[in-house]
Amino acid sequence: AAGSGPMTFSEPDSPGVTEGNAADTLVARYNDVDHVRELVGANEGEVACIIVEPIAGNMGCIPPRDGFLEGLRDLCDAEDIVLIFDEVMTGFRVAAGGAQERYGVTPDLTTLGKIIGGGLPVGAYGGKREIMDYVSPVGPVYQAGTLSGNPLAMRAGYAVLKKIYDEQDRLYDELEAYSRTLEEGTQENLADAGIQAQTTRVGAMSSLFFTDEPVTDYDSAQTCDTGRYADYFHAMLEEGVYLPPSQFEAMFFGHAHGEAELEKTLAAQRTALEQVAK
Repeated sequence: AAGSGPMTFSEPDSPGVTEGNAADTLVARYNDVDHVRELVGANEGEVACIIVEPIAGNMGCIPPRDGFLEGLRDLCDAEDIVLIFDEVMTGFRVAAGGAQERYGVTPDLTTLGKIIGGGLPVGAYGGKREIMDYVSPVGPVYQAGTLSGNPLAMRAGYAVLKKIYDEQDRLYDELEAYSRTLEEGTQENLADAGIQAQTTRVGAMSSLFFTDEPVTDYDSAQTCDTGRYADYFHAMLEEGVYLPPSQFEAMFFGHAHGEAELEKTLAAQRTALEQVAK
């Protein structure tokens, strides 16, 4: 229940939400399946669905703990609750089949964003037939949009997804190797600069958290030194590397980034962290 930018300034991430909508929403702690069970138990028969980023991205890249997603799946099965994965960030970034493929947990519904349009504006959702059959024209739920099926976005998305389908083994192996080298280099740079910080990564997502505590949820993310991250962001910008401007925004990279970009990023980072450490 947080947005990456608004978290930086500790502001509500959804002004204008009515009391009625808020009353219909329960906010559970990420990576804490026991807390989710408590909320479901306290509202027995009233919980329609559980919506979760399988890998948190809107408070920085925070991977799920072992058993968290599996626990949600078991709970939803036991209580007849729809499990929805928000894969707007994780879809095609952490595996060809998204986080659900990487962790082996299948939701009932999945949402996806502009990555399926090659970066152009598009969104999509899909899931089990018994749920999707409620959507018009088969079912009574009408859903449409001005940009739905936009030809340009569809053509760009088809080109991107076809490339992923045709080359997925090579693409994801190379992305994994790139991300591993970037993380290891970042950890070396932090050690050389004498800075206590946390690195996280899954596939083509990662974060650098300026805190000495492991970051596993919203509360631990809030221990980050956002001022220090701002100094780091501007120092990297001076070196020609544009990072996410918020401490709580995950960093993405793609197959267009190669050895030259990796070396430049780590060299720039060494300089930036030396400045931050002063």
